[in-house]
Amino acid sequence: MRKKAIVLLSGGLDSSTCCAIAKERGFDVYAISFAYGQRHHIELEAARRIAAFFCVSEHRTVAVDLAAFGGSSLTSTLSVPKNRILETGSNEIPNTYVPARNTIFLSFALGWAEVLDCADIFIGVNALDYSGYPDCRPEYVAAFEAMANLATKAAIEGRRLTVHAPLIHLTKAQIIAMGNGLGVDYSLTHSCYDPGESGQACGVCDSCLLRKKGFEEAGVVDVTRYERP
Repeated sequence: MRKKAIVLLSGGLDSSTCCAIAKERGFDVYAISFAYGQRHHIELEAARRIAAFFCVSEHRTVAVDLAAFGGSSLTSTLSVPKNRILETGSNEIPNTYVPARNTIFLSFALGWAEVLDCADIFIGVNALDYSGYPDCRPEYVAAFEAMANLATKAAIEGRRLTVHAPLIHLTKAQIIAMGNGLGVDYSLTHSCYDPGESGQACGVCDSCLLRKKGFEEAGVVDVTRYERP
């Protein structure tokens, strides 16, 4: 019997690549997505497409209302930053950061993992070409894994949990090249933080800029439809 893995699946290119990696490593994938009050809720449609594309064993979408607290342009009326100059190593954390988001998402994944008797969770965080979020760093992933192995019945009984972050030290171009080699159909994914009413990517938010940069540097055709290319 194949080992089970929970994959956090947002519908973006990172989480989709992460799903492909889990499948390639032989895991039986259970995908989890979140309707958290995000303005780019269209990403959930992409998550459903990717889950179907990879024939995951189960895909659940969990509702958790982070818009109740706000504090981010993704969950409030704050404006999403556009046309920023993205500098690797910058200490600036943009207002697209959603407070405690990955901690909340990983906690839900951890609970489902215990129910499924699953010891592996995959998350597509990245600490190179990214927007500077503190919960995307290697130190954070290691800390959450350590906490999980203190907090769960399974770990106390000897079934330790591993949080896999296979993309964490890769550039966006390297991620796209890897996913392309694994057969990921990136036309099914969605990355934009502030899509138009038609669902088209804005082309100028941080996520769009990183996506375009990644495809260009990877030498892979970007089939994304941008409102402002």
